[in-house]
Amino acid sequence: MTADEKAAALGRVTTSTEMAALGQADFVVEAATENTEFKLLLFEKIAAAAPPHAVLASNTSSISITKIAAVTDRPEQVIGMHFMNPVPVMKLVEVITGLATSDATFEATSQLAAEMNKVTTKSRDIPGFIANRILMPYINEAVQTLYEGIGTVEDIDTTMKLGTNVPMGPLTLADFIGLDTCLAIMQVLHTELGDSKYRPSPLLVQYVNAGWYGKKNGRGFYSY
Repeated sequence: MTADEKAAALGRVTTSTEMAALGQADFVVEAATENTEFKLLLFEKIAAAAPPHAVLASNTSSISITKIAAVTDRPEQVIGMHFMNPVPVMKLVEVITGLATSDATFEATSQLAAEMNKVTTKSRDIPGFIANRILMPYINEAVQTLYEGIGTVEDIDTTMKLGTNVPMGPLTLADFIGLDTCLAIMQVLHTELGDSKYRPSPLLVQYVNAGWYGKKNGRGFYSY
């Protein structure tokens, strides 16, 4: 991107800390912390501020879209739009339809993602959806492997990186995602699905309790 292109792009961006600014929005994407109670409160406010025609999307990685939609006055216009991290690099957007999400909302969301040069997949509204239903137990098991002393951080990551041909090991990936986010998703899976296989590793809980969240604050399984 050239300096002129950067200036032009920033010129199209308006920021605000006031919810009333959503009064001109056609499409809202919420990307707050992965906390159910907070998101429900936030969506009540978003629905009150946004125009009646606006689509309300959540970037949640595990929380029920149906539950979020139920606190709004337009459940048919609420949808999940889960961007993969880091967003500028990753091509995928996971689109999640709630129980009441309309076909028109799904089509508008898919079209917007396409205009962002993203590839979309569609998931049912089940905790964790597709990506994190598979990914988070994998990361959690890597943490448990470390907890049980089966291998070091480096050995676990190198084994999975070179042994399964993934771009980074699971503990590195957890640091990039945020250990607090990983724990929050595992807690949603464990609570909502009720299966012991989704129980967060005690070591993951301990790291989050210590304030070791990963790359975003300088300390996780690695130091940054």
